Amino acid sequence: MAFFDDAFWAGGPRPGCFYPVTQPSAPAVHAKDGPVKHTTQPSVTGTSVLGLKFNGGVVVAADMCGSYGSLSRFQKQSRLTQVGENCVVGAGGDMADFHALSHMLEDIQTENDDFADGHTLTPRAIHSYITRVMYSKRSKMEPLWNTVVVGGVSSGVPFLGYVDKIGVAFEDNTVASGYGAHIAIPLMRAAYEANPAMSEDEAVALLQKCLQVLFYRDARSVNRYEIAIVTATGVRILPPIEGPTNWDIAYMVRGYE
Repeated sequence: MAFFDDAFWAGGPRPGCFYPVTQPSAPAVHAKDGPVKHTTQPSVTGTSVLGLKFNGGVVVAADMCGSYGSLSRFQKQSRLTQVGENCVVGAGGDMADFHALSHMLEDIQTENDDFADGHTLTPRAIHSYITRVMYSKRSKMEPLWNTVVVGGVSSGVPFLGYVDKIGVAFEDNTVASGYGAHIAIPLMRAAYEANPAMSEDEAVALLQKCLQVLFYRDARSVNRYEIAIVTATGVRILPPIEGPTNWDIAYMVRGYE
C-alpha cells in the first residue's frame, strides 16, 4: 500500500529507486489548467452595416463579404437577419459571435411566441435587449465582437439604433458601423438633411451609392450586398445584388505594382 501518491515523489527518486539522470520533460499544461481565454482577435469578420430612415420605414444594408484576415474568404455571407415581424438586425465584426447573438434573438422570439398573448417584440425592445447582452458580456470580459444596427417599425414609427461591442448605444436617423461610419455617414446625413421625407426608392438608391463608394474605399468589402426594407407591413430582404464596377482609372494608380 502506497502512503503517498506519485505526485509526492515528482522530481526526485522514489524509495528504492535511482535518481533519474535525464529529467523528464515538463508535463503538458491543459487548457482547463490555464486562465480562461476568449476571442479578442476574430477569425472571420464582416465590415460596414448601413441604416437609414425614410418616410414610413427603414432601410438596412450590408455587403456579403466574410474576411479571413485580409482574404475575402466568403463572398456570400449574409449579415442581415429578421427578428420578429417588423425588425431587422445587421452586424459587422466576428461572424461567429453574430451567429451566437442570432441564436439568442431566436430564443427570445420563441419565448415570446410561446406566451401567445398577442404582444410582439418591438424594434426598441430588441435594441434594448442587445445593449444588455453586449454590456453583460463586456463586463464578464468575454465580449461579442460585433457592432449591431437595429432597424424596424413600431406603430407606424420608424426606429433605427446602434450598439457596439461594449454596450454603447444610440438612436439616429442615419447609422453606420465599421468603415462606413467614416465614409458613408457624411453622404447619408447630407442627403437626409436635404430630404428628410425621402421615399423608399430614394433611400434604397442612396444606400446603393454608399455601398458602391465603400467597395472602392474599403479593402474588406465586395460589390455583392443585401438590402432589407422594413415598413409597417413587414420586412423584405431583397435578393443579393451585385453592384457595377468601373476600373477605367486604374492605370492612374502608381506605387502598388
